[in-house]
Amino acid sequence: MIREFEASVEVDRPVEEVFAYLADGRNDPEFSPRVLEITKSPDGPTAVGTVFRSTVKDAGVKTSREFRITGLMAPRTIRWSEQSKNLITAEGGYDFEPLPGGRTRVRIFNVLEGHGLGRILLGPALRAARKDAPDFGRRIKAAVERS
Repeated sequence: MIREFEASVEVDRPVEEVFAYLADGRNDPEFSPRVLEITKSPDGPTAVGTVFRSTVKDAGVKTSREFRITGLMAPRTIRWSEQSKNLITAEGGYDFEPLPGGRTRVRIFNVLEGHGLGRILLGPALRAARKDAPDFGRRIKAAVERS
């Protein structure tokens, strides 16, 4: 069972700045309270193949996550794929659109997939993600504009 959710937000920063901020997954804790810690490998600029490893807390349960950057086209798209083996995994990305006045529209999307028992948990997880999506977009906007 595979399901998607998405959100869009307009950020009061130029597309290059928004792209650079979101390409560095180490910024995720600034807008995603579920991310407790995150590291990047290898050091240097984010590129296809860069891996971000994180500890997240969902519904009171801590899990380890590993995401690999699978597509990167500055300053237009970022794509990732979860490499970890969890009950629910995600693939997703950001799309960036420059707007007049040095603003940027960001679209984020994730495709969730349930594995084993995760197939049963996928429905509630997807509903929660969809419900939070607009707020998630607003948190991204606030974090980028603060940076």
